[in-house]
Amino acid sequence: MVVPDSEVKGNPVPDGPLSHMRVLDVSTILAGPLASSLLAEFGAEVIKIEHPADGDPARRYPPLQDGVSVAWTMLGRGKRSVTVDLHHPDAADLVGRLAATADVVVTNFRPSTLRRFHIDFDDLRKYRPDLVMVHVSAFGRTGPYADRPGFARVAEAFAGLTYRTGDPDQPPVFAGYPIADGVTGIYAAFAALLALRQRDRTGEAQLADIPLYEPLLRMMEDFVVEFGATGESRERQGNQNPHISPNSLYRTRDGRWLALPASTERMWQRLVGVMGASDLAVHDSMTARLEHRDEIETRVADFVGAHDLDALMTLLLDAGVAAGPVNSAADLCADPHIRARGSVVEVPDGSGDRSHLVQAPAGRFSGFEGTTGSSAPALGEHTSDVLRDLLGMAGPEIDDLRGRGVI
Repeated sequence: MVVPDSEVKGNPVPDGPLSHMRVLDVSTILAGPLASSLLAEFGAEVIKIEHPADGDPARRYPPLQDGVSVAWTMLGRGKRSVTVDLHHPDAADLVGRLAATADVVVTNFRPSTLRRFHIDFDDLRKYRPDLVMVHVSAFGRTGPYADRPGFARVAEAFAGLTYRTGDPDQPPVFAGYPIADGVTGIYAAFAALLALRQRDRTGEAQLADIPLYEPLLRMMEDFVVEFGATGESRERQGNQNPHISPNSLYRTRDGRWLALPASTERMWQRLVGVMGASDLAVHDSMTARLEHRDEIETRVADFVGAHDLDALMTLLLDAGVAAGPVNSAADLCADPHIRARGSVVEVPDGSGDRSHLVQAPAGRFSGFEGTTGSSAPALGEHTSDVLRDLLGMAGPEIDDLRGRGVI
C-alpha cells in the first residue's frame, strides 16, 4: 500500500477557487460525472442525482467490495447523493427547484431523453433564467445523429482515433482506456467555467453542447489537416509516430519496455551520443530520419535490447535524453516520484473500515490546492439533508415524496 507523504484532507478547501460554486450533476457513468468530479476537487459543491433503486450504473462495475464498485471511490468522491426517479411525473419540478439553487447543471442524457423527462435546457431555465447547463452526449444536440446512443468507444471510432490505432497489418484496436470519456470530461469541466464566465459577463443563460467525439477530434491536430493537404487518411503505424523517428516502445534486455521519443534535433544528438552511433548523425533532420526510419528504429531497438531497464535509464537521463518506463499500476504505486508528489494517495472509504488507493487531483498551484474531498456517498445518503437545506422541505413533505416514489 502507498501511504501519502502528507495528510489528505477529507473535505474541499474552504477558500478553493470554486468553493462558492454548486453543481447539480444529472449524469451517469463517466464523462459527465468526471466533469463534476474535477470541479469538486477544487472546491465546488456537487449534488449528484441518482435513481432511487440502482443509482449510477458505475456503482456496479466490477471489481466490487461489499457490493459496490471500487471505482466508485473515484467517481463518487466529493459529492452528495440525492435520489430522484426521473421517470416520475413529479420529478421534473423537483429537479428544476434544485437547478434553481445551482450554478451549473451537468447532464449526459440524450437530447430526446431530456425532453421526455422535462429537464432540458428550456425546461430548467423556467426555474433559473440565467441557468448554465453543460450537456454531454454522444453526438451533440444538433445534426442528423443527435439522438443516436453512444459510449466512449463509439466516439473514439467515430472520431478516427480507433482507425489509426494498432499495427499496420492488424485490425484497429481500442486504446487501453476509454479515452473519449476522459478527454470529454476534462473538456466539459473547462466548458462549465467558460459558460460561467460568459454568464457573469452577460447575465444570460448558457448552454454548452459537448459531444463525446468532438474534443477527441480536436485533440488529434494532424488528422484532418493532413487529409486536407494530401487526400490520404493517416493509417495505423503501431507504436511508431507518423512525424518523428525514433519514437516508439522498445524492449529492454530484462524484458521490460521503454518509451523513447527523440522529438527534437537536440534530443536526437544526445541519443546518438549515448548510443555511440556517430554514423547515424548524418540523418540531421526529421525528414531524413523519417526516410531512414527502418534503419534508425532497428538500431535503437538493438541498443535498448542490450541493456537492462534501470541501467539504461541512468545512461539516458545522465545524457539528458527524455525516456521513461512503461509502468503498470504496481509500478506507479511504488514509484518514488509518485509518492513524493502525492499523485496517488490512500484515503478511507465511507465506512472507515478500509482504505483505497486513488489518484490525487492533477497539478499543483501556488495559491490553492485540490482535494480528494469526502468519501464517495452511499446511494441517497444526502437526499433528506439537501431537500431540507436547499428547498426548505419539512420532514412530512420529504416523506410524502419518498412514499410516492419520487425520491
